[in-house]
Amino acid sequence: MIDSFINYLEYEKRSSPHTVLAYSNDLEQVADFVSLSFEVNELTQCTHSELRAWVIDLVEKGLSTTSVNRKIATLRSYYKFLLRSRLITQDPTYKLKSLKNPKKLPEFVQELTIEAVLEESVYEPTFEGQRDRMVMEFLYLTGVRLSELTNLRWKDLNLIEDQVKVLGKRKKERIIPLTKSLKQNIILYQKVFVERFSKTDGNAYFIVTNRGEQSYSMLIYRIVRHYLDLFAQNTRRSPHLLRHTFATHLLNKGADLNAVKDLLGHANLAATQVYTHNSMEKLKAVFEQAHPKA
Repeated sequence: MIDSFINYLEYEKRSSPHTVLAYSNDLEQVADFVSLSFEVNELTQCTHSELRAWVIDLVEKGLSTTSVNRKIATLRSYYKFLLRSRLITQDPTYKLKSLKNPKKLPEFVQELTIEAVLEESVYEPTFEGQRDRMVMEFLYLTGVRLSELTNLRWKDLNLIEDQVKVLGKRKKERIIPLTKSLKQNIILYQKVFVERFSKTDGNAYFIVTNRGEQSYSMLIYRIVRHYLDLFAQNTRRSPHLLRHTFATHLLNKGADLNAVKDLLGHANLAATQVYTHNSMEKLKAVFEQAHPKA
């Protein structure tokens, strides 16, 4: 039944490969747990008590609240699928409650710091150096996700219209404008790309390895961590940190929330509103400093 659910996610819901893998791993984990702990060999035979025991076990092992809740969400989706397929008559996750998740503001890099990170002199005048610079600039100046960057091809860039077409979650396309400075640096990067690999095929990947192959997650992580380590003091130094920084800086400069939502490719405003807390903290600071009665 797990295989049927995974096929449903992949081919009907068109979920991202990352989501499909995460759901598959979660279900295999809970299947192993109930098999070893309760000798229940099929998830269709699980009760609320057995699933709750798995959640308690995850908490006792020190798994974060966010991770536990994501696994609970996996269970709910799975059993909803089984109910809809009439493979079970009762949903054992009906009374399974999510853990309370303390609100945590997304981290971001300060403007002066990001300016230092993107300074031209930081990067070597080689293909690798210019590629690394493009990775850092593109993540910060467009707010794209890691997977969106690694899957981007040259044909997706429209330097005449100053925009890029991005394929986001659930195969949804969105258009993101390119700033003048980013466009200029894309042209410079394209020159070193052509010098290194002879030509720029429209189907070629935009960010590639030293051998011209499609980039991968760990490569992008290494690039981001290396350059952020030079200047930033943030606990997390990841590609997603630059996405957080993109959104926060836009809102701090007065950007419309709906516009930022569309740029990020969020399905609803709730996902975008988390960044308004950072903006509100800045407003409070300004208010307390400037208001005569503060």
